[in-house]
Amino acid sequence: MKILVTSVTALAPLVWGTTYVVTTELLPPGHPLFAALVRALPAGLIAIALTRTPPRGTWWLKAATLGLLNIGLFLPLLFVSAERLPGGVAATLGAAQPLLVAVLAVAVLRQSPSAWHFAWGMVGIAGVGLVVIGPAAGFDPVGIAAGLAGTSVMALGVILTKRWGRPDGVGPTAYAGWQLTAGGLFLLPLTWIFEGAPPVVDGPATLGYLWLGLPGGLIAYILWFRGITTLPVTSVAVLGLLSPMVAALLGMVLLDQVLRPVQLLGFVLALAAIVAAQLTPHNLSPQPTLERINR
Repeated sequence: MKILVTSVTALAPLVWGTTYVVTTELLPPGHPLFAALVRALPAGLIAIALTRTPPRGTWWLKAATLGLLNIGLFLPLLFVSAERLPGGVAATLGAAQPLLVAVLAVAVLRQSPSAWHFAWGMVGIAGVGLVVIGPAAGFDPVGIAAGLAGTSVMALGVILTKRWGRPDGVGPTAYAGWQLTAGGLFLLPLTWIFEGAPPVVDGPATLGYLWLGLPGGLIAYILWFRGITTLPVTSVAVLGLLSPMVAALLGMVLLDQVLRPVQLLGFVLALAAIVAAQLTPHNLSPQPTLERINR
């Protein structure tokens, strides 16, 4: 059962890995906040309309907090980091999220420290770095700050999502809708202030926004939040490594980018980290046989 839930949850970062190629190839340039808004707010309103389940009591504040962290703050910081850090440095900063989640799991969720997850978190960062950082990588201070801030707020959002769980009787669609709507409403005035009127949307851009909003927004976040509330939080966080790996593969297939041997090594390391994070040393130890028990 865990393997099935993990596989379904992994679809979310796999879809998010298409964001870069969709943004660069289909969307009008210079409107990252509008893209974030389109990804969040319509999807959230659709989910709420389908479920007709508004928050109740303290969940108004909790949903607003989670939406701010997971959507409203994270997406703008992600776009700023991606625009100012060529060469995939932003993706490597994002790969640090499993380590931050592991630290916060100890501080907030009172989980025991896990050397296993810390070690494989470092392997995952190294693997993603080998995949996406090229010789032309830039280290803009503002981009670095935005990338680290985005990774931190998302890690905190993941931890609080795990700590608070879902209210009784509320499904993952309504739960995702609350957060997407809250994050989208936060982005609405920011988009108008910093970008002004929406861009002209042609046919390819329409397809791009639909992809970002439906598979990349509504469906992906439903699967992601369902996974967080069901699986161990450190295991879910490591699945985020799939996003930069998918982005690199799409760059090779669609944009004629070439993967060097060092990048292939990075893929192997990142995949090993993802698989290992779903296990624990206890899972790997041999099970006692009847003969050993009799001894």
